[in-house]
Amino acid sequence: MHCLEWSGPLLRQFAPPLDPRLERSVFGVRFPAPLGLAAGFDKNAVALPAWEALGFGFAEIGTVTALAQPGNPRPRLFRLPELEAVINRLGFNNDGAEMVAKRLHSLRQAGAWPGIPVGVNLGKSKVTPLEEATGDYVSSFEKLRDFGDYFVLNVSSPNTPGLRQLQDKTALDGLLSAVQSANTRHQPLLLKIAPDLEWPAIEEILALVEQHQLSGIIATNTTIDHSPVAEARRQQGGLSGVPLKKRALEVLRFLVARTKLPIIGVGGISSVDDALERLDAGAALLQIYTGLIYQGPGLVREVHRALAARVASV
Repeated sequence: MHCLEWSGPLLRQFAPPLDPRLERSVFGVRFPAPLGLAAGFDKNAVALPAWEALGFGFAEIGTVTALAQPGNPRPRLFRLPELEAVINRLGFNNDGAEMVAKRLHSLRQAGAWPGIPVGVNLGKSKVTPLEEATGDYVSSFEKLRDFGDYFVLNVSSPNTPGLRQLQDKTALDGLLSAVQSANTRHQPLLLKIAPDLEWPAIEEILALVEQHQLSGIIATNTTIDHSPVAEARRQQGGLSGVPLKKRALEVLRFLVARTKLPIIGVGGISSVDDALERLDAGAALLQIYTGLIYQGPGLVREVHRALAARVASV
């Protein structure tokens, strides 16, 4: 990953410019194109110029936690090529909010800040007790709020013990209230949810998101449903990639039918058709992670070319 830190200017020479017809404004932020990099790929913000050069319309760094942490023991990332899927139990391995903030400050001072929006994904430090999670998120937000075009509260990773309990109504109510109280500049704040929630739980979460005036929802994180994986290949962790596509699309459609808030669609997007289907279902923006692993950066250009061709034909 660190080799990408300095490759942005070089890659940019070979990257075709984004078609201006792909530009859109979502929660008050201008996105030059709708397909972005999902959180998890660039946890420590070491390669932001490269993501722009590869054609992404935006990039989301993190997940960043208040405290630096090594993540879970290795091995913790498992490819399943037969399914075009990945199981990960990385556990928010990152340098911590203070160090990431310093890195972002240096990037800006050096004049190397990308021309695409940067999202900042925030999670709970593993050593922080669940009852102190709110302060942990607020601490990270306060350290990083100068550097994000939007911010995401990640309460849905299956790889930090107890984290998904923060999706429960009472805990989530307190978390959203506290972070919004710290959000004095009214920066866009989103919530990333799990695909494994029941419909009534998603409706409860949506009600809280609207009550606390968040700017949108990211649907979805990885799944703990490993039923598509052969038993001998199963590992503890979150499953992403093609097996997640159907459920992520169902959750997206459920949300779009119940709110006017922008939804960022992510999970199982591995082709142009997948991307178009997600946009047709009502997604305001898209993100990829596992699709990038299996299809390579060419997928980004293919999706944006298809979208430009669709706009031109209208």
